[in-house]
Amino acid sequence: MGKIIAIANQKGGVGKTTTAINLAASLAVNKKKVLLIDADPQANATSGLGVDPKKMTSSIYECLVDEYPLRGTEVHTCVDGLDLVGSRIDLVGAELELINKPNRERVLAKALETAKEYYDYILIDCSPSLGLITVNALTAADSVIIPVQAEYFALEGISKLLNTVRIIKSKLNPSLQIEGFLLTMYDARLRLANQIYEELKSHFGDMVFGTVIPRNIRLSEAPSHGLPAILYDPSSRGATSHIQLAKELISKNRKKK
Repeated sequence: MGKIIAIANQKGGVGKTTTAINLAASLAVNKKKVLLIDADPQANATSGLGVDPKKMTSSIYECLVDEYPLRGTEVHTCVDGLDLVGSRIDLVGAELELINKPNRERVLAKALETAKEYYDYILIDCSPSLGLITVNALTAADSVIIPVQAEYFALEGISKLLNTVRIIKSKLNPSLQIEGFLLTMYDARLRLANQIYEELKSHFGDMVFGTVIPRNIRLSEAPSHGLPAILYDPSSRGATSHIQLAKELISKNRKKK
């Protein structure tokens, strides 16, 4: 059975989609069978893997609103072993359409039931909000990765997200765990970046990933080419840091078994 990991932070611009694309690709390179679900109406994870949202016959919207089976909605990507359930702008309206559905918070969890046996990891790229789609992702997930930008306001809002996790854990998904806090856009030359890392470690200890994701121009350029960094420039620091993150995640979950 595959492990479902949501990648979430209601703060925008912290590297959620970059993490989702590159971690998914790096897990696949490590011989894992991976499904990435783009649960953000901006569809950046979809286009970042070279898939045109306009050419998809179905998306996560149809799975949530029209109850299309998830198996059959996925498309193969440029990375062997990595499948994608893409997103389109119409996902914006999904929250309104889900409001009157019974068990509206569990629609994604139900859709994922049959997919779990086909994948080692299922990653969900969440939108920068704590709306109903993100609640669905956290209700379906076994754990959540929280990307944290190495900047002054980065720690603001974490308490709000952690409170949401606590509520979902108590009311909807008792088994939900925090997989880890991931420091992104890290520049070792800046004292502030190191201070934020140390502050995270002091608050959350082993829940902070040892791997940090650096600021890297190749990492920023890759999505415009529809490629993860590992295919765009395998030797770049952006690519190698995500390979290291994938290995850390695999090792961490191996120890838990």
